[in-house]
Amino acid sequence: MDRGVAVFCQKPLGRTAREVAAVVEAARRSDRLLAVDLSYRFTEGMRRIRETVRSGELGPVFAVDLVFHNAYGPDKPWFYDPKLSGGGCVMDLGVHLVDLALWSLDFPEVTSVSSTLMAQGAPLGSAASAVEDYAAATLTLDTGAVVRLTCSWRLHAGEPALISAAFHGVEGGAALRNVDGSFYDFAADRLDGTTKRVLATPPDPWGGRAAADWARRLAAGARFDPKAARLVDVARVLDRIYGR
Repeated sequence: MDRGVAVFCQKPLGRTAREVAAVVEAARRSDRLLAVDLSYRFTEGMRRIRETVRSGELGPVFAVDLVFHNAYGPDKPWFYDPKLSGGGCVMDLGVHLVDLALWSLDFPEVTSVSSTLMAQGAPLGSAASAVEDYAAATLTLDTGAVVRLTCSWRLHAGEPALISAAFHGVEGGAALRNVDGSFYDFAADRLDGTTKRVLATPPDPWGGRAAADWARRLAAGARFDPKAARLVDVARVLDRIYGR
């Protein structure tokens, strides 16, 4: 960024909110386009759910439940070194969940955060050499809504992955879920009592959409996008989940 180069980065943008804020400030200072591969925003299912939430069709959203369980663990040693990675499954998977909740609800203020972090079935504690492989967190928003999220590595899930995001409003709900344990195939439904209506089904080739969106904006001459500051909001929530 300081050399005047636009950047598309994998998630997370930094290990802490301080690091993320430094990158965003570099983008602002150089007036260059910064984007992060928060790829689940670009699934058709989440796009439709966000539209439904933001339209007011669900009424006030009072609860959000999000899950990302991975039956495998990362295959690179640095993931397990908190000095390099900044954390475990929350940093790797939970970042998507926090982002989806805040992005869908137009980034309300998070007033309180509580969390439990575990490693191999025991509380993580303050061990500087370990990262969590299971986490559960509750966020309370200034709207009064409650966001609950869980994520894990190497969970005995019975399938490769369990991924879901459900938004519950006074007038109805909307939910995303992965299909048959897939990391790539997602279905989304509009929920009303005991009935549901399909919002999106696979196939949906969403994998490269975040990068393509950045490239299109860059080609059109886009410079610094003030919405990049939202990346700091997500990172601050992760810091609070980690108790820092």
